[in-house]
Amino acid sequence: MIRDALLLQLGYNATLVTLGAALLGMAAGVGGTFLFLRKRALVSDAISHATLPGVALAFIVMVALGGDGRNLVGLLTGAAVSAALGLLIVTWLSSKTRLAEDAAIGAVLSVFFGFGIVLLTVIQTMTAGRQAGLEGFLLGSTAGMLRSDALVIAVSAALTLALVLLMRRPLTLASFDPEFARSTGQNVTRTDLIMMALVLAVTVVGLKIVGLILIVALLIIPPVTARFWTERTDHVVLIAGLLGGVSAYVGAAISAAMPNVPTGPIIVLVGFALFACSLLLSPARGVVSAYLRHRAYQRQVHLRQGLLALAHGQPIYERLTLRLLRRQGWALPDGVATPEGQGRAARAMRDETRWQVIRRDPAYEAAAARYDGLTPIESVLTADQIAEVDSRIEVAT
Repeated sequence: MIRDALLLQLGYNATLVTLGAALLGMAAGVGGTFLFLRKRALVSDAISHATLPGVALAFIVMVALGGDGRNLVGLLTGAAVSAALGLLIVTWLSSKTRLAEDAAIGAVLSVFFGFGIVLLTVIQTMTAGRQAGLEGFLLGSTAGMLRSDALVIAVSAALTLALVLLMRRPLTLASFDPEFARSTGQNVTRTDLIMMALVLAVTVVGLKIVGLILIVALLIIPPVTARFWTERTDHVVLIAGLLGGVSAYVGAAISAAMPNVPTGPIIVLVGFALFACSLLLSPARGVVSAYLRHRAYQRQVHLRQGLLALAHGQPIYERLTLRLLRRQGWALPDGVATPEGQGRAARAMRDETRWQVIRRDPAYEAAAARYDGLTPIESVLTADQIAEVDSRIEVAT
């Protein structure tokens, strides 16, 4: 069943929802990258929680006007208005008062969400409007979604993704280096507002699929995951979009195959699985690669100390050092240097003496700063400089 969902074999409606979720995930990953770089990740949390009263008020208004209270376009419009109001209040509080942005976010988040819960409680007492299932906006749900609803989400997600990609260059510049952006004449304040508007659009579009509580995870987890794989900003944007799309696609497909499972948590768990794999396995920043580099560094230190001990004729008591020297063929089981080990030890002692000379000479201050006992001196000094150091050592001896 899950395989059929992943291969888009569950029918037109499920296919539309899955593809719409993938487009939403890509837009969230790309848009969330700019929040991540701008260090404003919590703003998305305030925006998402501020949508709840808008959804509830839109439902009440549509029912009062005799319409269908669960009309998705009307509910998303109410969510957008409410989220925009919450964002404006956060901006005003953080810029016009002494409150820090995180305090303003906490205040708006809690007040709007609390007000929304109260309105949902009121809605449950209403006798009209088909309020059953409205709580799906909290955690996301694709079960029972109409074809028209799926089409609205898919088209809206595609438009949002297109806008994010269209604005990626000014957004990247303002997020990565706002001071340089200002020096080039870019209006960073306006760019920030555009970024917030795009995040608001992603949040509103994703309410039905991911839910307002977990949409922030879809905005933040992909760029954080992408950061493990690259140092370049444009690559972070691309990888975050890909990871967000994969997370949403797989999560929506699993939810389509298991209708009783809420969509939002599944998408977030898939995203977290990708994050965990990146945390462990990425070649530059992963835990495994960091452990392997640390072990390699330890081996280099043990080998160097062992060679210096052989050069001074000192016994080697450290088992790991002796084992590494034996593995390289530089020492016998009793710790006596082999002929090759004697040559290696002599070279290690010569290089150590060279380093001691240049560390005492102010003329070699820049080169001496690179001394760590492991860096080959040939990669720091030229052949002429090494010859000059060697001549000074011969004179001294």
